[in-house]
Amino acid sequence: MTIRCAIIDDDVLAINILKSYLEKTNGLELVFAIENPLEGERLLLENKIDLLFLDIEMPQLTGLEFIHTILHPPKVILTSAKKEYAAEGFDLEVLDYIVKPVTFQRFSKSIKKYFAAMGSDGSESKQQPLTENEFIFLKENKKMVKVSINNILYVESIKDYIKVHTLIKTVITKEQISQFADLLPSDKFLRVHRSYLVALNKIDAYSASSIEIKDVEIPIGRNYKDECLKILGDLKK
Repeated sequence: MTIRCAIIDDDVLAINILKSYLEKTNGLELVFAIENPLEGERLLLENKIDLLFLDIEMPQLTGLEFIHTILHPPKVILTSAKKEYAAEGFDLEVLDYIVKPVTFQRFSKSIKKYFAAMGSDGSESKQQPLTENEFIFLKENKKMVKVSINNILYVESIKDYIKVHTLIKTVITKEQISQFADLLPSDKFLRVHRSYLVALNKIDAYSASSIEIKDVEIPIGRNYKDECLKILGDLKK
């Protein structure tokens, strides 16, 4: 098994140290190492990463803020020259926290911790979907906006962004609709189009080609039609 790793750190020396440790450790593959955390958001969407080494004190976006921007974060090992962020880091359920300078002995301990956290097949445990009574924070205009799962009416995909329409507001965030769908309870939400996801209990009316929610007409995609109509028909039973 190969662990796909990434490094985000504004300190080039720190990156080079971690690179050297990765190179001498069997089973680790470095996918990317960058200094700009804003670029990291895009690269994590484009690449499957198992383990992320993430610095905390970076310009533009701190490591702790960066974790909040990711809906499906990989396992994270935080690195910092200071110990004071450890408690907050573990509150975010990071795998480990290493105080710089990072020694190879301490690096190896973190890798062993990674293996201990994985299943017997080496794969990461699948994140459990949220329940309808839970909420999620979505990043919009540099703010983290709280959205109740039960208030979501429908989700609309626009290129690399989604518009989450709720009973009280609409939130626009950078995310793939397929990844967002994985967070939602599958018995409460239905993908009806490549660009639309709807809350089943918010549907006011439907036909063979569209669904109505709060006077908004949402198309049913051709590739989704059979399954959608079957599920919608079962709601009447």
